[in-house]
Amino acid sequence: MTAPLMLGRRALLKATLVGGAVLAFDARIAFAANPGDKATVINAYIRVNPDNSFIIGAKNPEIGQGVKTMLPMLIAEELDVDWAQVTPETTIADDKVYGFQIAGGSFTTPMNYIPMRQVGAAARAMFVKAAAAQWNVPENALTTAGGTVTHAASKRSATYAQLAAAAAKVAAPALDKVPLKEPAAFRIIGRSKIGIDTPAIVAGKPLFGIDVAKPGMVQAAIEACPTYGGTLVSFDEAAVKALPGIIAVIPMNSSYDLKGGHDAVAIVAESWWVANQARAALKPVWSVDAQKGYSTASFARQATEKMDGKAETTLFSKGDATRALAGAAKTVSARYDYPFLAHATLEPQNCTAEFRDGKIEFWAPTQFPADGRRIVAEAIGIAPENITIHMTRIGGGFGRRLSNDYMAQVAQIAKALPGRPVKLIWNRTDDLRHDFYRPGGWHSLSAGLDGEGRLTALTDHFVTYGKDGKPATGAGMHDTEFPVRLLGDVALGVSFIESNVPTGYLRAPTSNAMAFVFQSFLDEVALAAGTDLPEMLRRILGEPRVLKFEGGSPDGSTPEFNTGRARAIIDKVCQMAGWKGREGGNGKGRGFGFYYSHRGYFAEVVDISVSEKGAVQVEKVWVAGDVGAQIINPINAVHQVQGSVIDGIGQILSGQKVEIVNGAANRTNFHDYPLPRIGAAPEDVVVEFVLSDAPVTGLGEPALPPVVPAIANAIFAATGKRVRSLPVVPADLTA
Repeated sequence: MTAPLMLGRRALLKATLVGGAVLAFDARIAFAANPGDKATVINAYIRVNPDNSFIIGAKNPEIGQGVKTMLPMLIAEELDVDWAQVTPETTIADDKVYGFQIAGGSFTTPMNYIPMRQVGAAARAMFVKAAAAQWNVPENALTTAGGTVTHAASKRSATYAQLAAAAAKVAAPALDKVPLKEPAAFRIIGRSKIGIDTPAIVAGKPLFGIDVAKPGMVQAAIEACPTYGGTLVSFDEAAVKALPGIIAVIPMNSSYDLKGGHDAVAIVAESWWVANQARAALKPVWSVDAQKGYSTASFARQATEKMDGKAETTLFSKGDATRALAGAAKTVSARYDYPFLAHATLEPQNCTAEFRDGKIEFWAPTQFPADGRRIVAEAIGIAPENITIHMTRIGGGFGRRLSNDYMAQVAQIAKALPGRPVKLIWNRTDDLRHDFYRPGGWHSLSAGLDGEGRLTALTDHFVTYGKDGKPATGAGMHDTEFPVRLLGDVALGVSFIESNVPTGYLRAPTSNAMAFVFQSFLDEVALAAGTDLPEMLRRILGEPRVLKFEGGSPDGSTPEFNTGRARAIIDKVCQMAGWKGREGGNGKGRGFGFYYSHRGYFAEVVDISVSEKGAVQVEKVWVAGDVGAQIINPINAVHQVQGSVIDGIGQILSGQKVEIVNGAANRTNFHDYPLPRIGAAPEDVVVEFVLSDAPVTGLGEPALPPVVPAIANAIFAATGKRVRSLPVVPADLTA
């Protein structure tokens, strides 16, 4: 099945790096329509109001990661204005103006940390140049602060607002030449700023895609084939149209396979309630026979059979792992597995669009608007330049809204009803049953230890979803998986299972599963070596050094690994938690996990308790992380880490898994796909960052992976029961 998200992670990374270098600084455009606005447009990011306040654009989608606040902070810092003068505003989606716009891969910070500062610094230089020309003084005799230019010698000063008209006519300096502040001079970066939308969110004000309302707007619900790959045979159009309030019934393509036939029906009404209720009268008949053979049970059987045999593909090989295992003083072998996961966003998928005069305009909660533009152009046969996308705030994504199927769907509906805005909303069951799931996987691992307890060999036969020797989207494993590149004898092999299930990226893609597998297994290895996991990792890491991986990982996202940075955060979290080695028993346990992903190093310690009924409560979590030389917005950074921890707790302890029965997902709502509730949150998540001299990077993802194995290892410490299959349910711990 062809997923709407066509851009692979390697291509995504390349596009991101290219996009980050493209800034249409000279664009004399307002980044959001604002009729009657008297502001002066300095560039595509900065507008100056007559009262010397500033509207500063955030070019990447806001998904709760804080970019709507953080990106303007970078510009404001170098523009040399006070934060109280700034109103952040999300720009429109236009990669020709703003470069690559995405919320994914923890890319926003590394992609924008320098370029956005350059935008602010260049604008400041334009104000200075305008003032110097007006006063006939050298530019280097002028200073700026609080949006004011001052000439101390003559005691003259002017606000940016007073200079705006002249500054806007100044040629912009080369961004890569404009000087930037030294970190010691920062007055905004590194100081906590409350999220710009937080007051409105607390007050329940409309911000999100689902809140969009347009004059004359109609609303749509969609009935999609429950079985992936099925097609529409017939439906009772007359029965639906006979219902009061129905405007249109439109057979359509769900966009799972744009080249396929109709596999969905949209019902349009004056209200969404009427449209959704009318689905009961639709009585669709689907062609699904070809898909019924796909099921979770059959996937598991195939995986076991494949793990018992030889791997189909070699992912990475070094030395002679087979011989090393045969000659090891001690060996450890185990099998691990994890299920399909849904993204389960609180805001279900939705989108609003209006098709008029051959053009279409969107109000879209999308993480990846450029891909939305591509898929819409293909779905309704329209030129990309005739598509306008306004990015709304997003009520949860975690990777789900990298796939823009809902944009293609509402585009088809809007094209059928030209001149009328249409809002499409999925219900919760639609959302859980038509996701792009985190792929499941199975691992058969073996490790060899020498007589002194050192890890000398490691093998893994990984079975996952894919075909033709390639993994499905989100299913791959890096050939740089820790710790294989630090060992002498290693063999990683992969085999594939074909399925009909659409897959995609879930927060910390691949890492959220691999950390569980490898850090849990290494805890077993450490136990066999007579030590604990932190000490086993220190032995593996050795002396501080930077390892550059020739060829790198499949997505190129881990080109190097710094053993010194890894050890520093391991030592830091052990110091924070007072780690004394293996501790636990009688229902209490402490666990450790480490992982490097998305350019961030994180180590975590958890304390848990396990009741007599097998219920696990995470009591406290300590987190140490290294994401480079600067924390831009400390309060948001801590919240990102704390949210990641709770997200990870949900993945291992809330019972989350999606099963496939007769080719379709069987989850319907949060009662059978539970999110972690307030009671599942630990009393405290203590977060500290270890600053390094590395480039600044993002925080949306790397803090999640270590908490899952840390909890699994704590469960073993508390109960003696090893967690090798997710999710953990009470029956696993009482049997």
